[in-house]
Amino acid sequence: MNPLSRREFTKALAALSTTAALSAFRVRGANERVRLGFIGVGNRGDQVLDAFLKQPDAEVVAICDVYQPYLDFAAAKLGNQPKQFTDYRKLLELKDVDAVVISTPDHWHALQTIHACAAGKDIYLEKPMSLGVNEGRAIVEAIKKTKRICQVGLHRRSSPMCREMADFIRGGGIGHVSFVRTWHIQNEWPKGIGHPADSAPPPGMDWETYLGPAAKVPYNRNRGLYYFRWFFDYGGGQITNNGIHYLDQIHWALGQEAPLTVTALGGKFVLEDNRDIPDTMEALWHYPGNTLVTFTQINANGAAAAAVPCELEFRGTKGTLYFRSNGWEVVPEKITPNEFPQFAPTRRGGPGWRTGAAPMIEPRKVQGNADTAYHARNFLDCLKSRTPCNSDPESAHRSTTTTLLANIALRMKACLEWDARAEKFKNNAAANKLLRTPYRAPYKLPA
Repeated sequence: MNPLSRREFTKALAALSTTAALSAFRVRGANERVRLGFIGVGNRGDQVLDAFLKQPDAEVVAICDVYQPYLDFAAAKLGNQPKQFTDYRKLLELKDVDAVVISTPDHWHALQTIHACAAGKDIYLEKPMSLGVNEGRAIVEAIKKTKRICQVGLHRRSSPMCREMADFIRGGGIGHVSFVRTWHIQNEWPKGIGHPADSAPPPGMDWETYLGPAAKVPYNRNRGLYYFRWFFDYGGGQITNNGIHYLDQIHWALGQEAPLTVTALGGKFVLEDNRDIPDTMEALWHYPGNTLVTFTQINANGAAAAAVPCELEFRGTKGTLYFRSNGWEVVPEKITPNEFPQFAPTRRGGPGWRTGAAPMIEPRKVQGNADTAYHARNFLDCLKSRTPCNSDPESAHRSTTTTLLANIALRMKACLEWDARAEKFKNNAAANKLLRTPYRAPYKLPA
């Protein structure tokens, strides 16, 4: 991407925005096709492409990527000779594109989404929503200002199984939830992603455009394509990669949007590679209503993963709910007269008294899945009806922020008090500086 043409691009976006305001996306018929442009078609972008290809009213007319082999693969899969670009700004100029799907590395999400808003495009934006809290807020405000439809790729929000779980917990199904834990276990010891030397980019890779607003550094295999997630310049590690799904589900199920306090410990404890995010981590959040939430990242005995019964564990006063990607299970709490004999005289016949080993609630098992295709379907439906998507920008921003706060607490080695309304820490001015993502010149977030 040529940074010298950025001023001209801004002017062009302003013109496009005016045109879009005069001829906003009209309400479409149920069977009318939606013309999509994909920005980022490798890895997760390819998976999201598959989800939209399952929709009979979606037509992919343009694709963009900085790596030519990804473009070639996507074009072959589509088979309809889509227009190809390495500069997303050219794709945004297309009048025959109704909406864009953004599946680029995290550090590009804010600029591309805000530019898409200005160009009058609706947006499906992959998770995590942003790399910095300031970016997430800028995205939310741009979408409000331009009245765009935006679906953030927290696709479990569109799963019937996940919705049933959230409704069940929020409705008091397991009583007061005082503790929730979630984790990611993957043993990469000892070499992890390795420690490759810097080199020339591979053929077909536009490294300068890939870096975009991030610091200019030589090409390194681990900083590009999938492994970008393990570097703070482009991602946030497993807590923003997988943990964001878990934290969003927790917010949904508890009816919460932000913690009161966050702290974290961890670091590179076991791996001999060149990542700069932690390989071992424990994050802890305290929420209103007195619920503690933890996220644990472990690089240790891989067999331990088989012993963990779920991705999410909700501990309630009446029972425990275990969530997996293919279903969830409720295990009731049981009360017996002899469980606490010293209290038996006062408890007998009192509130909550049970005779025998009676469960306080009924056991329950639910099966299902969280296919991204549900989320793609919801986006297309909302795009036509002009109604909010299941993963709306504000709630997605709040969930994303929660994971970003944990990374800041880890880097500061601090216990931080969060003011969700002001979106700043109450007790640490130095930590507040990390809420903003630094951009290298001439890149900057549009006002």
